[in-house]
Amino acid sequence: MAPHANGGTPQSNGGVESRYHASSTQAAIKSEEELAAHNYHPLPVVFSKASGVHVWDPEGKQYLDFLSAYSAVNQGHCHPELVKALTEQASRLTLSSRAFYNDVFPKWAEKIQQVFGYDMVLPMNTGAEAVETAIKIARKWAYKVKGVEQGKALVFSVNDNFHGRTMTAISLSVDPESRDNYGPYVPNIGALNPSTGKAIRYNNVEDIEAVFEAHGKDTAAIIIEPIQGEAGVVVPDDDYLKRVNDLCKKHNVLFICDEIQTGIGRTGRMLCSQWAGIKPDMITLGKAISGGLYPVSCVLSSKEIMLVVEPGTHGSTYGGNPLGCAVSIRALEIMEEEDLTAKAEKLGNIFREGIRAFNSPIVELVRGKGLLNAVVIDESATAGRTAWDLCLLLKEKGLLAKPTHGNIIRFAPPLVITETELRKAINIIGEALKELPTVEKAAHH
Repeated sequence: MAPHANGGTPQSNGGVESRYHASSTQAAIKSEEELAAHNYHPLPVVFSKASGVHVWDPEGKQYLDFLSAYSAVNQGHCHPELVKALTEQASRLTLSSRAFYNDVFPKWAEKIQQVFGYDMVLPMNTGAEAVETAIKIARKWAYKVKGVEQGKALVFSVNDNFHGRTMTAISLSVDPESRDNYGPYVPNIGALNPSTGKAIRYNNVEDIEAVFEAHGKDTAAIIIEPIQGEAGVVVPDDDYLKRVNDLCKKHNVLFICDEIQTGIGRTGRMLCSQWAGIKPDMITLGKAISGGLYPVSCVLSSKEIMLVVEPGTHGSTYGGNPLGCAVSIRALEIMEEEDLTAKAEKLGNIFREGIRAFNSPIVELVRGKGLLNAVVIDESATAGRTAWDLCLLLKEKGLLAKPTHGNIIRFAPPLVITETELRKAINIIGEALKELPTVEKAAHH
């Protein structure tokens, strides 16, 4: 994409330290390692400025961003229209809390209904909060509407899921990295069949059927990602979500689709669940719903389900704030105006075909939908080099991507990327695949 019309191409800070900006890549990494908790393992690159699909480090080196902040910047970094919406609203009103009404939240709720077609919305701030909220609503619905005995409601997830890092989210998970030493976990939720103790497998309808047959009476909901993002962009069978939806209807169980990473055009549909031709009972959204400028998340559902939440029983000081709502309205408009959803579908096909065409012995598999894609690296063919080594090599060549689950690399650029930029990225990846067996191995990862 050409540089956004916000004063031209961003330059580096020229190594000048300010009260806000570290003077160099080295200084930034050193301070963060000393002063901040080590709960991430970042690639050794520092973002200083960004525009569209490009980011620059403090020294002025330019990169193509192929992570998009885990699909939060689908509209491109620092989109000038989003910056304008943010600054204009910031100078007028930023926060009212929900103790009072504000004049932006209702306009946002109207926009949400127009775009997604759900009766009602409950606003939060982060993806994990949206998941927590959906679980709370589902449990309350189970007691008030379905008639489940108090304290008995079950909420199921599936194996290899990722729904966030809060206690409820990790209780849904079976991933040791997320769970170890954080117990005890929230009871009556998770990815295990209580009758067998075995995990409910993703893309396995029979496992869900078995759980519902045994426990459907007490089951409030099941939460599933339409494509599993953190697991390595795992795409289920075409009929999987439809069959799960049918089972949920049969057993009077709420189907929650976690669209926080897959939603907002990323997979070539506004919601990834639309590929399956279904309308789940509840949707969680976040990330790109506000284009990477301000944290906004929400739960969408019907009136029947949403109105089990009475005044005073759930909320968030910042949820529905006018600043986030203004940015989010504009973010959704940009998706429509720039036809980014259709673009994601078209360019995603080009990306997958381009990587497959290399016929690289290192590439075990290419999969994805739209511009949410993964390349599975066959580490037995890389002379001891890893997916992490490949990402370091890509970084040196000016492309940023990150491994997930060891040998899988996710490639998810902003949807504003041009075909020219995409083909440039494909060529960079092709070069790196050829060179990987000969590069120096990373000291540690």
